[in-house]
Order: sequence, then structure tokens, then C-alpha cells
Amino acid sequence: MLASTPSNAALLIIDVQQGFDDPKWGKRNHPDAEANMAILIDVWRREKGRVIHIQHCSAEPDSPLRPDGPGCQFKPEAKPIAGEPVFKKTVNSAFIGTDLESHLRDNGIENIVIAGLTTDHCVSTTTRMAGNLGFNVTLVSDGTATFNRVGHDGIEYSADEIHRIHLASLNGEFCAVRSTREILDDIVK
Repeated sequence: MLASTPSNAALLIIDVQQGFDDPKWGKRNHPDAEANMAILIDVWRREKGRVIHIQHCSAEPDSPLRPDGPGCQFKPEAKPIAGEPVFKKTVNSAFIGTDLESHLRDNGIENIVIAGLTTDHCVSTTTRMAGNLGFNVTLVSDGTATFNRVGHDGIEYSADEIHRIHLASLNGEFCAVRSTREILDDIVK
């Protein structure tokens, strides 16, 4: 398995925005996801690795993530610093309507570590596309989270169920799923 370290992989932080604190989303899992992302961001910065931010700018007028509202702003744990690129998107994939792919290729980046919100939407879609585009992807299992959802059948599925099922579906097909601790252990070696 490829080690995912700041020296060989870019850290891609997806949609860690204040709008995801809006109660409209419902019950959420992984309350420590942002803390785990912050740890990884700090390590990548300290080791002079590449940190790339994705920002969802919703075209939906009632969305907490619309660009003219406060919810579009990054959470403090994942706020970009000078020199870190920010790619703004309006759909689930960070590769659609942005220059993310060309940025990665132009900078010789083949390995990506992905964390962010939400597991079953933008994180999953971006992970799938990155894998299909030929990038080596590591998805941080405890550096992403999602919300309860009601399915087409009227059944409510817990955030934990949705999270685990998406990680299981992605692992080995589009990415390697690893915990923050596993990634940090690779860096310390």
C-alpha cells in the first residue's frame, strides 16, 4: 500500500464550511472529523506538503452553502492560508467546473489524501472521480462525516450506516480507506 505522506501526497480538504453546522442537515456522525482534519492540515503544513481546499458555492437559493451567505465560509479548523489553492465548485465533484485536475497534473501530483464533508456526497463523488482519473487516493475514514438521510423507501438511515457503507464501497475500488492515526503513523516512520 502506498504511504500517504506530505512529501508524496497532496491533502485535499473538501467543503469544510460553516453551513454544515446548520440544523437543517439533521443528525451527524463523527463529531471529531474536523479535529482530525485539523491535525492532518497542521502536519501537512509543518512538513511543507501541499494542502488544497475545495469550497462548495451552491446555486440553490435556500442552501446554507450559497456564496453570498455566511455558511459558505470555511470553518476555522480548515481555513486556507496564503499560498494554498482554493477551488470553488457548484456540484458534488471537485473536478467538475474547476481546474483541480490540471492543477494536480501540472504540479506532478499523483497521490491525494482526501478528507472533508460529506462522506456520501462531495467526498464520495470526488474520490470516485479521482480514482477514475488515475490518481492514487487515500480517504481518511475519521476525517469525513455525514448526516442521517431518509431513503426513497421512507426509511431513515443513520449517518453512521451511510458513512460505513460509502467507505466500504469506495475502499479497494477507488481508494484506500485509512484512519488519521494510520496516516500519521506512516509519517512518523
